[in-house]
Amino acid sequence: MTGLDAVFDTIALVLVLIGALLCLTATLGLLRWRDVPTRLHAATKPQVLGVLLIVVAVVLSLRTWEALAFGIPVILIQFATAPLAAHMVGRAAYRNRTTDEGSLYVDELQHRTEEGGSIGSESRPER
Repeated sequence: MTGLDAVFDTIALVLVLIGALLCLTATLGLLRWRDVPTRLHAATKPQVLGVLLIVVAVVLSLRTWEALAFGIPVILIQFATAPLAAHMVGRAAYRNRTTDEGSLYVDELQHRTEEGGSIGSESRPER
């Protein structure tokens, strides 16, 4: 084992620990917070970064092109699906009125509900 291998293994170990701690904080945030927007924040932000760090650690630890080829799609799929899923859950919670609307700083969908329009339909405003 060369000195560079030991450095890569140490970096991989640190990245796995940080990634695991981030995933743990995401879990604790889901259990701790009560309303949907804060739970979504806890579920997406630290979890995606935690998975990213763990995948980078695996690639550094294995040091093969196959590991890199496997890690890149995993990271891209996480970046694509986590925000989309959070957005859809947030909109569903808003439609079902399970969000605490008083705690929202900006309610971008309020004008649609006041006009009697459907929240889910994306109609164009008239000019």
